[in-house]
Amino acid sequence: MDIAMKAVPGYVNTKPGIQVGTKMEGPIVRQAKGRIELDLQGVSFLQQLGVTWVMISDQQVPEHTAACYREIRDALAEHGLKIYRLANNQLHNMPAVTLGLENRDEMIERYLQYIEDLGAAGICYATYAHMGNGIWRGCQRRPVRGGATAGGLDLQAPNNARIFGSFDWPLSHGKVYSEEELWENYAYFIRQVVPVAEQAGVFIGIHPDDPPVYTMAGVPRCIFGTFEGYKRALEIADSPNIGGCLCVGCWLEGGEAMGCSPEEFIRYLGDRNKLFKVHVRNVTAPLSAPGGFNETFPDAGYYNLVNVLAALDEIGFDGAIMNDHLIDMVGGHYTCEAYFTAYLKGAVDAVQNHRRQLKG
Repeated sequence: MDIAMKAVPGYVNTKPGIQVGTKMEGPIVRQAKGRIELDLQGVSFLQQLGVTWVMISDQQVPEHTAACYREIRDALAEHGLKIYRLANNQLHNMPAVTLGLENRDEMIERYLQYIEDLGAAGICYATYAHMGNGIWRGCQRRPVRGGATAGGLDLQAPNNARIFGSFDWPLSHGKVYSEEELWENYAYFIRQVVPVAEQAGVFIGIHPDDPPVYTMAGVPRCIFGTFEGYKRALEIADSPNIGGCLCVGCWLEGGEAMGCSPEEFIRYLGDRNKLFKVHVRNVTAPLSAPGGFNETFPDAGYYNLVNVLAALDEIGFDGAIMNDHLIDMVGGHYTCEAYFTAYLKGAVDAVQNHRRQLKG
């Protein structure tokens, strides 16, 4: 049964309601004869999990062209899988764009071509993040339940590290940026993106800053680091194609300083048809707590993620949700991926069945 997706127009679901997706497993390579080849063990794993929508990482893409994107889409379709998002990490968290550096126009042109290529390949969704110096985590992964280890951040610790790149503390780009500079740079960028995204039929979900709220190494997190920032940013974009990719974990890192709960943000975006994708992750505490936060198991954090899923069901969200930032478990990556995805699938089924019973 084909059901037109409301969250991302252009996509088609095979069942109603919240869609639990996850990341594509294994390499995607181009054979000597030119055909795209998937990792069949990875494909089987996704099929066994019972997911349809998959996210393709930058490292899995042989070439960033519309033709290659179509080939990957078609190869997945042979196994009953569909692309929800296909990433190009060079065009995600672009300091040149966020901070107005010398090569920003070149990066914007590349980003616009990427959006056009996605649309030409029938890929209708893209996640974008607008942090000037990316994701920050502590130097050491710390233990959580049962000795599993996970990333976290304590702003009071003497040493900090980035996940991507090698920016320095205390100033990543040699100066302290003002909020006004960042807002001007964002407006310059997004006003060029809007007509291209609308023409291509691509819906762009903007990811919260990670961590949000706090200025990191001289760069304020004022745009996608609070609820008020999001509202202003989406008003500037003023397009049905520019909305949110809610990362629940980032929202929980900010805690009360975000200005609203994850459920309130879901309802705000849902009322405007601007919630395109959701990352579901839990943390041990907000960043403002003593010792900061650690990522953890979905059922071991300080927040009840079932409330988030209930809010998604309440607004009739039928886009993809997925786990985010997996932790180190006994059994390795497949164990953790299976645990986190099974948690989401079970919780979604419970929430949606309960709501149907109430309606009945």
